[in-house]
Amino acid sequence: MSQKVRAVIARRKNEPVTVETVVVPDPGPGEAVVKVQACGVCHTDLHYRQGGISDDFPFLLGHEAAGVVESVGEGVTEVEPGDFVILNWRAVCGQCRACRRGRPWYCFATHNAAQRMTLEGGAELSAALGIGAFADKTLVHAGQCTKVDPAASAAVAGLLGCGVMAGLGAALNTGNVQRGDSVAVIGCGGVGGASVMGANLAGASRIIAVDIDDRKLATARKLGATHTVNSRENDPVEAVRELTGGFGADVVIDAVGVPETYRQAFYARDLAGTVVLVGVPTPEMRLELPLLDVFGRGGALKSSWYGDCLPSRDFPMLIDLYLQGRLDLDAFVSETIALDGVEEAFDRMEAGDVLRSVVVL
Repeated sequence: MSQKVRAVIARRKNEPVTVETVVVPDPGPGEAVVKVQACGVCHTDLHYRQGGISDDFPFLLGHEAAGVVESVGEGVTEVEPGDFVILNWRAVCGQCRACRRGRPWYCFATHNAAQRMTLEGGAELSAALGIGAFADKTLVHAGQCTKVDPAASAAVAGLLGCGVMAGLGAALNTGNVQRGDSVAVIGCGGVGGASVMGANLAGASRIIAVDIDDRKLATARKLGATHTVNSRENDPVEAVRELTGGFGADVVIDAVGVPETYRQAFYARDLAGTVVLVGVPTPEMRLELPLLDVFGRGGALKSSWYGDCLPSRDFPMLIDLYLQGRLDLDAFVSETIALDGVEEAFDRMEAGDVLRSVVVL
C-alpha cells in the first residue's frame, strides 16, 4: 500500500522550495523504501532548484542521506528491513563495460528505482540524483542502499552520500595521494574540506588549503591543512610553489571547477604531478591551455566523479574509521535543521556560512 509523506519540492525554476505531501509507492522488484533519518543540504540540490541540472520539474530534492530500510521488493537480497543504510547515486549494474573490466566505480549504467513518487494530484516527481531524500520516506533502487554500522549517527553517515565522499575520494581514490606527498586544495568548502581531510588521512606531509574566505581556511586547518593561502590576497600558484621548495605540489585538487581555478591547479603542480578536478563546471565554461605546457609538464589531468568511489567498498570502511576516531566527520555538520528549513539553508550555503546544514527527521 502506498504511503503519504512530507517532502521538499522544487516546482519551478528559481522559485523557493515548498514542503508538500508526496505519495511513495510500495517497492517493486529490486526496490526499497527507506525511512530517512537525516539528509545534508548540498549544492547539487540548489542546482536542481535553479534549473542547472535539467528542466524536468517538479523535483523531489535531497540525496545526501542515511536512514533505515523499511521494506523491500521482490528479488532484493543485499539489504533487508531494519538495516541502517547510506543512500548513494552509484548503484552499479555489474554488467556494463566498466563493471566487466573490474572498474565498477566507473559504472556507466547505474540503477534507479523504476517507479516514480508523485504529488497527491498524481504529477510524477523527478527525484534528485535518483534519490529524493528531503522526505520522511523515499523509494530507491535497493542497490542505492549501502549497509553500514548503525552506531554512526545518521546526520554524519549521510554526508558520505555525496559531498564529503566526493572530496575524500578526490584525494584517496582519484588523486591517489601517497605518504609524504605534498597536496594543494583549491576551494575549501564542504568538498574541498573533505579533500584536505582525505589528504591528511593518506599521510600527505604538506597540505596547502587555498580559498578567498579566511573562515574556510581556518576550518581547513582544523581538518588537517598544514598551510593556508588566501588567493584574494596572494597569487596561489606562486604561494604553492614557495611552500613546496619552488617546485609545486605533487597533487593539486580543484574543488571549485571554474577555468581560473583549473589553470591555477595546472600551474601549481610539480612536473609529472597530478591535477584532480572535483568541482563541477557549468556547460558554457571553456578552458584554454598551451598544448606545449600540457605536454611538457607531464603527469596526469584527472576528473573525479563522486570521488571515484565504490559505495560498497568505501562507505563501510569510512564509517569504521569514523567510529574509531580517525576520521572527524562531525566537523562537517555545521547545523541541524527541520524539513521546512531547506530554503534558508540554501541561503547560508551560498553565503559560505556553513559546511553542511543537515535536515534531521
